Amino acid sequence: MKVNLSSLMVIISEEEKNLSRYSYAVKDYIFNTSVVELDGKTNIVEDNKENFDINLKGLVNSVEKINKLKGVLYEKNNSLKLSDGRTISKAITDNMYLRKLKSSYEDLLEYKNTKKRVSEVNNSYFECKTLNYNQDEIRKKLDELDKIIQNTEFEIAKLNSEEFII
Repeated sequence: MKVNLSSLMVIISEEEKNLSRYSYAVKDYIFNTSVVELDGKTNIVEDNKENFDINLKGLVNSVEKINKLKGVLYEKNNSLKLSDGRTISKAITDNMYLRKLKSSYEDLLEYKNTKKRVSEVNNSYFECKTLNYNQDEIRKKLDELDKIIQNTEFEIAKLNSEEFII
């Protein structure tokens, strides 16, 4: 089957839904129901053996398929490389932490210098709090981070669209 990383992730997601469905279905068919009369005669009311076996086999097959597909996904994420030599996995990890840094920079830009008048019994003064960093520099770093993240995401998207056979 010919796929790309994006479609492979969709296939894995669908198979994980199947796994969940099979898991619940197996539990639904655990028991057979029968009625035992006082004279010892047994009447089977509900025979779930066949449905149980079918769903258990589906569960096992689903796990095997997910393991195979995720193996391919991890292999491709660790073998396909961006133009700077990083693997997709490394680039995803880098972007995750760059986004955290970006968030911290954005938080720093929320703070402003303050001046508050304080009045005491015999004394009045201004309490001034000034930022000990340059917000313009932080803004510049934030813009640089944005560009790096966007470029990396673009390269990952290009690699995700490369087709391969599984």
